[in-house]
Amino acid sequence: VIVSSVQRHARHSFFWQFVFHTYTTAFTLVNGNGTAKAEEYSLQQKQLLLGLGAISYSAFVGALPLVFMNRYTLKNSLMHLVVRKLLPAPLLGLTSAFTVAMVRSPEFDNGIEVMDRNGKVIGVSKKAGEKAVMETALSRAVLFGTTFFLPEVLMYCVQRARFVKNPRALGPVRMFVIMSVLAGMLPVSFSMFPQCGEIKRADLEPEILSSTEETEFFYNRGI
Repeated sequence: VIVSSVQRHARHSFFWQFVFHTYTTAFTLVNGNGTAKAEEYSLQQKQLLLGLGAISYSAFVGALPLVFMNRYTLKNSLMHLVVRKLLPAPLLGLTSAFTVAMVRSPEFDNGIEVMDRNGKVIGVSKKAGEKAVMETALSRAVLFGTTFFLPEVLMYCVQRARFVKNPRALGPVRMFVIMSVLAGMLPVSFSMFPQCGEIKRADLEPEILSSTEETEFFYNRGI
């Protein structure tokens, strides 16, 4: 996150965002729901291919503002502020959510296990899989979108107020601000939705409901 936020060239930005999305995609793959519905090899192969495509696409989209900046000279200060400072944050949030949805798409294609209050597996639900993936994608978007956006706002205030008079000190201050925001947002992101998600009876498939009289069901959301 820190290295990606300080790049000034599109190629460098693409490389470091590729590295960033590779790490987050691998983390997502390892910490997703482990329900096996397809053959082990074909499922992993599909996730790896989807993940590689999502990583490449996300890195390209993340580098687009710098491509635009390098190709066109923006004399308008407002446009410069939007493209250089404000646009990267929502792009990183959206692409982070996109990689989660892509690499964990087999979960809402094939479904994940749902359990009753006692932990007994009742069945496999596609609707629960979709809910788990969307919740995780949203939490990831909030985590990295905020971590990119809030430091820019804080650094703008620091520069306007001239709290840091030495220009060389702005780099270390920026790194400290980004690390602080990221450290603060991690627990916020992970606590947005419970690890053991809950889904109502009315939201499940009829074939699952026919085998039980329970009204509340639970599933492993993943991280």
